[in-house]
Amino acid sequence: MSVFDDLVGQEGVVETLRGAVASASERLEGGRGTAMTHAWLFTGPPGSGRSNAARAFAAALQCESGGCGACHACRTALSGAHPDVSLVRTDGLSIDVAEVRDQVRLAAMRPSEGRWQVVVVEDADRLTEKAADALLKSLEEPPPRTVWMLCAPTSEDVIVTIRSRSRQVVLRTPPAEAIAAMLARRDGIDPGRALEAARASQGHVGRARALATDEAARKRRADVLAIPGSLTSIGACLDAAATISGTAQAQADEVAERLEESEREALRMEFGVEERGRRPAGYAGRLASLEKEQKRRRTRIARDSIDGVLLQLLAYYRDVLATQTAEGAALVNADVQREVATVATTFSPEETLARMDAILTCREALDANAAPQLALENLMLGLRG
Repeated sequence: MSVFDDLVGQEGVVETLRGAVASASERLEGGRGTAMTHAWLFTGPPGSGRSNAARAFAAALQCESGGCGACHACRTALSGAHPDVSLVRTDGLSIDVAEVRDQVRLAAMRPSEGRWQVVVVEDADRLTEKAADALLKSLEEPPPRTVWMLCAPTSEDVIVTIRSRSRQVVLRTPPAEAIAAMLARRDGIDPGRALEAARASQGHVGRARALATDEAARKRRADVLAIPGSLTSIGACLDAAATISGTAQAQADEVAERLEESEREALRMEFGVEERGRRPAGYAGRLASLEKEQKRRRTRIARDSIDGVLLQLLAYYRDVLATQTAEGAALVNADVQREVATVATTFSPEETLARMDAILTCREALDANAAPQLALENLMLGLRG
């Protein structure tokens, strides 16, 4: 058993991190430990396990045995309960400077229980410019027993000055067979279903597990894959766009509502606010900031949900193109091969590529804060042709 067991298809990364853990132990004993450094940048496509790799590395650094996976240090570090392992994540659109400054102050302290003071920033690509500047100061003058672990989709998603001061670890998209084997071994999932889910997830471990275990997730995917064949009229295109946008907003509202009341209650308790009592100084400002951040979180969740739909549609048309141009090629969505084959006969490969370009254009528009409903309507009309 090891803390690195769940890093599917990342053998090279595991070897690198094990070497760094051994080097870190050497440094604590007075050696040079040249394979260990104070800042790490984990990059890789969504679902490749960037944050899992960082957490596993943090646990291994705290473990006397280098990451046994069973001791108190390993268990608490992996669960987020270790006093010397801080996890920085955001449900909003960005990580602001105030949160980073708090972590910089914490990182300057000596470990209270563990061997290292570790800060894992799971969404380093969402650091604001001021937040990145605040972090940079800590990277330039690192405390001797502090380790920063930053996670981002690509190295270009963080500013160059942070990138140049970090050792980069690049994770790859895990092979479908490796994901399926892990699901069968750890979750007891039927190997056939596990492989089907792994292929449909396009290498995203979390999505593969959801497709293999959650009937609702499979239903949502089936609804998305039915969209190309349903675009028979302008009205159908507008309905499809409204459904995607509405479903995304409903998912965002469901997640946000579970969190928002508890956050407001925590703020009321912090200021000692009663239901009909006076509002202490500073409370109104903090409440306004909280509500603004909650609104940002809803926007991000809805946007991420829509982007997931677009990626599934992109994979669907990739299968259409493969059917048109490469007979016998493996399909991402092999379970709907018959439907893909039918769509493949209705237009040319060039028209398929145009549809794939339309999906990418829609993603770019949404990244630029285009109105989701309008962007999706434009896309659906383009997919109809």
